[in-house]
Amino acid sequence: MFEEQSLGEWKNTLLIYKFALDEINTKIKILNEEFTLNHDHNPIEHVKSRIKKPDSIIKKLERKGLELSQHNIEHFINDVAGVRISCSFISDIYKIYELLKQQDDIYIIEVKDYIKNPKPNGYKSFHMIIEIPIFLASETKRVKVEIQIRTVAMDFWASLEHKIFYKYNKKVPYEIIESLNEASATVNSLDYKMESIKNQMEEIKELEYNK
Repeated sequence: MFEEQSLGEWKNTLLIYKFALDEINTKIKILNEEFTLNHDHNPIEHVKSRIKKPDSIIKKLERKGLELSQHNIEHFINDVAGVRISCSFISDIYKIYELLKQQDDIYIIEVKDYIKNPKPNGYKSFHMIIEIPIFLASETKRVKVEIQIRTVAMDFWASLEHKIFYKYNKKVPYEIIESLNEASATVNSLDYKMESIKNQMEEIKELEYNK
């Protein structure tokens, strides 16, 4: 059983996911710097990455009714390694997605667009499950990484929603759920307003350039 493993054994089990995060974070950094150089615009505000703790992995496997084994971790848990990318504008989200999709060594397993199709509670984000090759001394492994891409405003809302549900142990009063839905609509309006302002500025810049 994995809960009986030593800390050293857990480190060996999860080390592969650290390598995957190192790899994808390097790719994101390169893509961001190249895009900034070519387009005079930085699409990424900040990037966070994390590896699930052993207790969280064990609980997720148990909820799925799966045996605690390295095979099941690798094949049935998609978010052991996770990356969250925050952008200024909604259009940047899809630019980053297209840039990642063009990478020859990234295989996209699944895409969930919660921006065009928000969750009932108002949650919005763009999710990807990818596989990326990790070249070890003895073998090459394809490792899954979950990537979430959202605006700064969406990220703020999601962080607040998570804290509230954690505080109330998922039993959130109806009036607070209603307030969260209203806040989500406000965030959506702000995002599209800021996108509109950005587009206006680009049009003005283009007109001045062509004078």
